Amino acid sequence: MAGTGPRGRADRRSAGELESEVLATLWATDDPLTPADIQAEIGGGLAYNTVHTILKRLYDKGLVLRDVDGRRGAYRPAKNAAELTAEAMHEALDRGPDSIATLRQFVTGLSPQEEKALRDLLRGSGS
Repeated sequence: MAGTGPRGRADRRSAGELESEVLATLWATDDPLTPADIQAEIGGGLAYNTVHTILKRLYDKGLVLRDVDGRRGAYRPAKNAAELTAEAMHEALDRGPDSIATLRQFVTGLSPQEEKALRDLLRGSGS
């Protein structure tokens, strides 16, 4: 949520932060949400037009789908959080000059629980 910065002005959230908040709101429900629904859920004095703009950006990026019901549009995520994160991880591996070294570095930073889950997945016993 935006706080108050120096001189009493509201701190502005970045577009990426707002996109994340909107996606998190959509992931928290199974139902498509209208911009007004999302605005009410996020709160913090966020303007309807701002929510609508963020949804349009997410739609243009293929991250949300729009369900049209008459004149009112509702949005739902195109991918769940795990799918989107996995996609970002694949893109990060593809960007570097040595994906194996990157993967090795990533794995050495896993928590014990994450390491166990990865071992289980590689053995085919993870869910």
